[in-house]
Amino acid sequence: MRFCLVFAALMALFTTAAKSDIRGCECDLKKPETATIRGCSLCLEAEKRPESEAFFVLRDVNPTKPNRWLALPRKAFDGINPLAQMTAEERLGLWTTAIAKAKEVWGDGWGIAMNSDLRRTQCHLHVHIGKLLEHQEPGDELPDDARHAEGKYVNGPAELPALADGTGLWFHPVGNRLHVHVGEQATEFVLLR
Repeated sequence: MRFCLVFAALMALFTTAAKSDIRGCECDLKKPETATIRGCSLCLEAEKRPESEAFFVLRDVNPTKPNRWLALPRKAFDGINPLAQMTAEERLGLWTTAIAKAKEVWGDGWGIAMNSDLRRTQCHLHVHIGKLLEHQEPGDELPDDARHAEGKYVNGPAELPALADGTGLWFHPVGNRLHVHVGEQATEFVLLR
């Protein structure tokens, strides 16, 4: 069974890789044709929000991810290294919004993941919110090629890294701290679809 889950995740990763890489984002909300570009749909959704709403949460519309939510800023941080484009206060607002939704839906069993620039399929910055799957920690009984990067503990969302290198991150609660994993490309596979 575990092999089947790992195999399915790897297949999804390779399928997504062909459609990913938003480094050449073409979203321009002043051009009507932007509405037809799949990678721009979250930009369009953010534009619909009132300016007073700095961050918002919405259910993932991908039918293969019925248990997922997304947290987004209204403001555009499109293209490469979006977390590095944000101020510390803006990053804290994003993480606080995502964590609040995660706790509301999954109690202490949540995880939050942001794919790397190479694996994101949407230009607009977004983070995945979901139930953390079992056996995701390094040292859990997984094949070597399915292990995740070692994590580090931080005291709260203000200490989460800005990731100027464009890689992804995922984190989850452990007691009163957050266990954050960085340096991976496709991180959302640690969450229930």
